[in-house]
Amino acid sequence: MSNVSRLHLFEAFGIELEYMIVDIETLNVKPIADEVFKALTGEYIGEVNLGSVSWSNELALHVLELKCTKPVSDLVQLNQDFQEAIEQMNELLSSFNARLMPGAAHPWMDPETESFQWTHDSAEIYAAYDRIFNCKGHGWSNLQSTHINLPFYDDEEFSKLHGAIRLILPLLPALSASSPIIGGQLTGFLDKRLDYYQNNQKLIPSLTGKVIPEAVFSRRTYRKYIHSQIEQDILPYDPEGILDPVWLNSRGAIARFDRGAIEIRIIDIQECPAADLAVASLVIAFLQMLVDEKGLTTEEQHEFKTNDLYAIFKNVIRHADHSIIRDKTYLKAFGFEASEEVTASDFWKKMFQKLMGLYPERLSPWETQIRMILDQGTLANRILESVDHNSEHSNLKMVYRELTDCLENNEMFNPCLEGA
Repeated sequence: MSNVSRLHLFEAFGIELEYMIVDIETLNVKPIADEVFKALTGEYIGEVNLGSVSWSNELALHVLELKCTKPVSDLVQLNQDFQEAIEQMNELLSSFNARLMPGAAHPWMDPETESFQWTHDSAEIYAAYDRIFNCKGHGWSNLQSTHINLPFYDDEEFSKLHGAIRLILPLLPALSASSPIIGGQLTGFLDKRLDYYQNNQKLIPSLTGKVIPEAVFSRRTYRKYIHSQIEQDILPYDPEGILDPVWLNSRGAIARFDRGAIEIRIIDIQECPAADLAVASLVIAFLQMLVDEKGLTTEEQHEFKTNDLYAIFKNVIRHADHSIIRDKTYLKAFGFEASEEVTASDFWKKMFQKLMGLYPERLSPWETQIRMILDQGTLANRILESVDHNSEHSNLKMVYRELTDCLENNEMFNPCLEGA
């Protein structure tokens, strides 16, 4: 997301979607992103601007990122732009006998033998990451996510936005989990991607922290407690100074003061742009409610401890919408009675009802998609329902082919319609 330094809260947004390139027949990953860009531009370049949307490379050669070229306020129009871009990309990929596949993790990829890294522009950065962390694992080479970039104008707006984001992060996997199957096996997690995410940089703990950012609410304190610590801790591993502490920060939401935005990074990619933008719109409405202090003051939001929020997060990445929220202080802050047993699904259903009343113009276009997620469960749950405890390769391939069709057609994945 660029050119946002003069934008105020909620004026526009940057959305980024990551997809896998897979073989049309086998659905195995196909590491050809560099050849795709060469086919588009005649050279091995890492980003192609196609007007309102752009494609760019990622660490792994089988991943492409689709994003709005500039921040946008109209997510309904962006949905159309993304759909057209995916159709165009799939048409190009067909000449490579390939297509795009959604989902936060490939269900049977073996990263030890199928991981290939980008070796063109910015290759030295990827090489440094690989040297330090060995990027062949699932947490590096087999993960796709949705990023939401939200602008802030100054320290006052940063303080409000960062405080609000910290509160919502633990419950985002209850909306977006889509990685229940990795290595051909049911993992026991609905969001296994985030389990890898929180652990893949354990060598230098300050890079990820506890995923939930620390309670810092100004540029100065962010630099002091986060960037400076990363800068100090990476030095023994990167004496040449190739890796910027700002890039290395891997919390679930990262502040980019250079471009006046906070980037939310822990949302699993969904089956189609309409689903991703529905989730993004619900997240944005929730944050707007908090920033507008409709229920909690900014000061009250800032009181929540990182460790307490992380405890919720750890439970939610395993159980997603089925998680039971036991933090009574958190529940009370959002209007639940102390005696209630509240699942993450209950939480989001109540919040959606409230937010529809507060911000109908933001949520009404996405009501069908949001209600499907809330009523039928996260994409991870719908995948597991469709797999029906059968993790044989042929069965997984059938289910993920349907997901790939959903992406092509910009349709939600609905196991209830299978065979109808």
